[in-house]
Amino acid sequence: MIRVVIADDIQILRQGLRAIMSQDKELEVVGLAADGKEAWEACRKQRPDVVLMDMRMPEYDGAWGIRRIKRDFPDIKVLVLTTFDDPETVEAAIGSGADGYILKEMEDDKVIQSVKAVCAGIRVLGGSVFEGIRVKMASGGQADKENRGREFQAAEGLTPRERDIMRCVAHGMDNKEIAAELFLAEGTVRNNISRLLEKLKLKDRTQLAVFTVKNQLD
Repeated sequence: MIRVVIADDIQILRQGLRAIMSQDKELEVVGLAADGKEAWEACRKQRPDVVLMDMRMPEYDGAWGIRRIKRDFPDIKVLVLTTFDDPETVEAAIGSGADGYILKEMEDDKVIQSVKAVCAGIRVLGGSVFEGIRVKMASGGQADKENRGREFQAAEGLTPRERDIMRCVAHGMDNKEIAAELFLAEGTVRNNISRLLEKLKLKDRTQLAVFTVKNQLD
């Protein structure tokens, strides 16, 4: 029996996904979550085999949940199931440690097959997601090299404290947890993260975490 936790901020979608999973006798839904933090808590309590994770959820998004689950429960597989296939969201998911990425437009039986495949250790990418990665790899060339060069230079200019804070962000810790870990005031952590986002020209914590992982600062 494959034990599944479903994380989506829309209740009717959570219920619908549970009904889909219940169609197969090999799957058992053992938890429902409204955001990444609830998904992590469900993993702590239920120890599922697979988490079916949406990406865009308020406060604790899918990337937060993936990072935290992969840090604390590395054997649990995370399959992203979302509406969005833009490069930024795909990169955030894969950079955070997702084991697969499929879209909600996928037919019910293929969602079930994807859950089983990920549980068996097979990486799963939806058609348009795979195509987007393929096109990016084919056309990246010099632009990707230049971006990597700029990122490397930016990473070289980071202070030890900034690197410590980035590692904590990449591990899914919130400001309060980072403050306790590094013996800093919570306001100091908040200000440092704001300066890091400005310094590295990033939009949010998810991009900061992806930057950290990509540049092997975690």
